[in-house]
Amino acid sequence: MKEFIIILMVVVSLGILIGGCVMLKNSEITKSTENVEEGFISVTGGKVWYKIVGKNHPGIPLLILHGGPGASHTYLEPLERLAENRPVIFYDQLGCGNSERPTDTSLWTIERFVEELQQVRNSLGLDQVHLLGQSWGSSLAVEYLLSQNPHGVKSLILSGPLLSTSRWTDDQQKYIEQLPEKTRKAILQCEQTGEYDSPEYQNAMMEFYRKHVCRLENWPEYLNRAFSELNLAQYEYMWGPSEFTVRGSLKNYERVDQLSKIELPVLFTCGEYDEATPATTGYYQENLPGSRLHIFQDASHEHHLEKTEEYLQVVNDFLSDVENSGNRAE
Repeated sequence: MKEFIIILMVVVSLGILIGGCVMLKNSEITKSTENVEEGFISVTGGKVWYKIVGKNHPGIPLLILHGGPGASHTYLEPLERLAENRPVIFYDQLGCGNSERPTDTSLWTIERFVEELQQVRNSLGLDQVHLLGQSWGSSLAVEYLLSQNPHGVKSLILSGPLLSTSRWTDDQQKYIEQLPEKTRKAILQCEQTGEYDSPEYQNAMMEFYRKHVCRLENWPEYLNRAFSELNLAQYEYMWGPSEFTVRGSLKNYERVDQLSKIELPVLFTCGEYDEATPATTGYYQENLPGSRLHIFQDASHEHHLEKTEEYLQVVNDFLSDVENSGNRAE
């Protein structure tokens, strides 16, 4: 027993993967404590920042893909609490947050972001992993699975998913129609004229956000910070000048007809008033046999912030079910 303990201590100190512990390859560690590590990983086009919470915990790691495009991991920080049983890993996609911000737009393609995701997995030695994608992060996760057919992905969680641009834009137009007349007119007029910087448009958009993005009376600091850090150039290049005018590289993004090819346990989540509406998220779920759907009442796109305790419980229960099912099968 003594010899085993000594070997285990050496292995963990070297960062070798045992169960959920993370093995580092080609990564630059900038900060490390007993259970948290930050650093940079070289990917195509530059370096991306990562953070591992619960790095020595034994469960299968959970890798989190943030939204945007052009946002950062910041607004997902409450999900660090999922690290009670496993490593939880965040990274800022190239051009976002703490990562390098090259201005070469040829790097802002879904194909390169898929490649980046695999490079992050390789560098951190994530041979087995759960994936959680929020908003645009769900598009990235699905594209990764469909185009790469990667080994070792144990399950998929898609929160506020974007898997059909046409349905997304149709849903937002329906939401606009439900707004008060003054707000609705301000949005439609400024969308038509392109006056996205006008005070009228900004006020109207904030009213929309408070209904369908985050319904908390006081927005958390990390959500405000995420908005202030948004890479607007990347967002506009890949999406467009606003939530409602889509003319970027994701304009024709449609993957519903391919969802049935994903042969993994999948959990969809959305809020009652989510931009990714319950009807559309339910439509995705219907097209992926065996998947689950959880709708958070009186919540919207940031339902992990509005209903944090419920969200953490739902995700933890799903991950436990997946892992227990796998153990029984063995």
